[in-house]
Amino acid sequence: MDVHPDLDEERRYLKRAYDLLDAMRQRTERVRNAGELAGTAVDSAIAQAHLSYRLHSLAESKLPLCFGRLDEEPASGSHTWYIGRRHVEDDAGDPVVVDWRAQVSTPFYRATFADPMGLARRRRFTLDGLDLVDLLDEDFDDPDSVGGGGGVPDPLLAELERARTGEMRDIVATIQAEQDVVIRAPLEDLIIVQGGPGTGKTAVGLHRAAFLLYEHRLQLDEQRVLVVGPNRVFLRYISQVLPSLGETAVVQTTIDGLVGVRYPVRGEDPPDVARVKGDVRMAEVVRRTCHGELSLVEHDVDASTPWGRVRITADEINELLMATLDRDVPLNVGREGFRRQVERLAVQRGPALHDEFRAALRRDRSFRTTLDKAWPSMSAPAVIRRLLGNARVLAEAADGLLTPEEQRLLVRRAAKRIDDEPWTEGDLPLLDEAEAVVSGTVRTYGHLVVDEAQDLSAMELRMLARRSPGGSMTILGDLAQATEVWGQRSWEEVLALLGAPEHGRIEELEIGYRVPGPILDFANRLLPMAAPDVTPSRSVRMTGDPPALLAVRDVAAVAATAAAEAARLAGQWSSVGVVAPSSLIDAVEQELAAAGQTYGDARRVGLDERLTVLLPPAAKGLEFDAVVVVEPAAIVEEEIGGARILYVALTRAVQHVSVVHARPLPEPLR
Repeated sequence: MDVHPDLDEERRYLKRAYDLLDAMRQRTERVRNAGELAGTAVDSAIAQAHLSYRLHSLAESKLPLCFGRLDEEPASGSHTWYIGRRHVEDDAGDPVVVDWRAQVSTPFYRATFADPMGLARRRRFTLDGLDLVDLLDEDFDDPDSVGGGGGVPDPLLAELERARTGEMRDIVATIQAEQDVVIRAPLEDLIIVQGGPGTGKTAVGLHRAAFLLYEHRLQLDEQRVLVVGPNRVFLRYISQVLPSLGETAVVQTTIDGLVGVRYPVRGEDPPDVARVKGDVRMAEVVRRTCHGELSLVEHDVDASTPWGRVRITADEINELLMATLDRDVPLNVGREGFRRQVERLAVQRGPALHDEFRAALRRDRSFRTTLDKAWPSMSAPAVIRRLLGNARVLAEAADGLLTPEEQRLLVRRAAKRIDDEPWTEGDLPLLDEAEAVVSGTVRTYGHLVVDEAQDLSAMELRMLARRSPGGSMTILGDLAQATEVWGQRSWEEVLALLGAPEHGRIEELEIGYRVPGPILDFANRLLPMAAPDVTPSRSVRMTGDPPALLAVRDVAAVAATAAAEAARLAGQWSSVGVVAPSSLIDAVEQELAAAGQTYGDARRVGLDERLTVLLPPAAKGLEFDAVVVVEPAAIVEEEIGGARILYVALTRAVQHVSVVHARPLPEPLR
């Protein structure tokens, strides 16, 4: 193979960049240590925080520092820029490596032969660990140069062929133009990203978060970024992407994690109940229930004080109550305002000093009882417990909104103690809605990244919208992979549920980079049945193994064959996933154990082992070198998502898929 003539020179340049980065790290550490003794305690703490953050961003990494170079045309200044994970400068302060998020780096991702964006040449580095092994030049004056025909650059192909591990990696070296448009979108934009398997939508969302943290450092360091994933296994899988880019001002959790600490989930809803609880109509039902706790006063109040009695009429109290309600503030906030207004009215008629008279009023039982009955103090769990545990209360709140049958589905027996209430996942958005009506949302964020959003209910989407009052969000999903009973069918409807912000829009990623063409084409056969309105993704990886279809004699042989195939693939690939339906997963694990094969169970642990066994829903968003899909017909029958969840299972592999089955495959796959 021919060696690029500039390879040694570029290696020397990168060696200098690493040396300078190390010098920056040592200099920052010296300043931080010296700063511990200087200035006031407050000033020192602030300086320490900033220096510690900078030191973290300069920390040693096993990932390459620099992955490319841009040479500008003379008309643009003839500058040369090296693009990398973080900024590196020399002793004079001149840039040696430019952060990939800087504006000058944009052409590295977006320049084309039709629009070179002021470049004469783009050079991509192929790296093996930290070692530079090859260079790929794109000469924008020569359409016939390497990569000029619109194909996939060699560094991207090398990354796509890389073995997978139990952690997702960043894609800063291989961001594609359509992905970069989303990543560099302004902070105020709410972007919904529709993308099929392997289009990189998860990486795009995380890299947009990293870009915004770079562009709006002070604001987002304070307000923070919230990343919401579908489950804990997924969060562990993506957990190192943002830290690898030097970003730590991020909270990563699930929908349940937002409120589940306060309201532990102990119960489970049947699908038809879950569907009703997730419906957007429940927002008005909850609001009515909260407001139903208030009542108009029927009788005048005579308050007794040491200075005599003071009468306040029912009409006066009710007028103040309605005026306070019209202010549309959280009810517990409004309650305090209402009580102060009634007290003020009474004080105006009293002969004593205001504070003394007000204290006497509050000691009067009839006065307190009347106001408490008119506008009681509320809590979200008490409201929802009453709504779901009292058919009469539910009927009043749901009148004209839910059918009688839907109401019957929701009613359940309340626990004796509110702390023992068997909250379900479907209850959490209702509790959060009640919390917003009663007390207001406590914690908001500067930006939200929400993955697998196609499986969020309308009530869960409202939950998220409350946490981003500015509407700055990146919503990621694939309608073809919507598998929950309340799963979304239209991104336009999702946009409406999120408040239809002025800067909201939908972007579509159509090109798949992760899943090889033969595997994706096989899985796409399911789309006419599973998601007929979704445009199938197309893969840039045209070659690869077609799925291996392993038919066995009977169901009893399925688990043994799946275990044997998984063990064989584990000897060949770095990561293997076995996706099995609930009726077969235990049998597969027993066969693996009997064969002495080490494996991880995603129901209990993460992706730490070379071989992992998963239920179909847990496979969402993950990727493995090889995947064994067990008995597709059973997956379709047993999972709520049916063909959609099978589509998910078939598209988790980046190299190879084996399908083990005794029953006939679903019709589109035969």
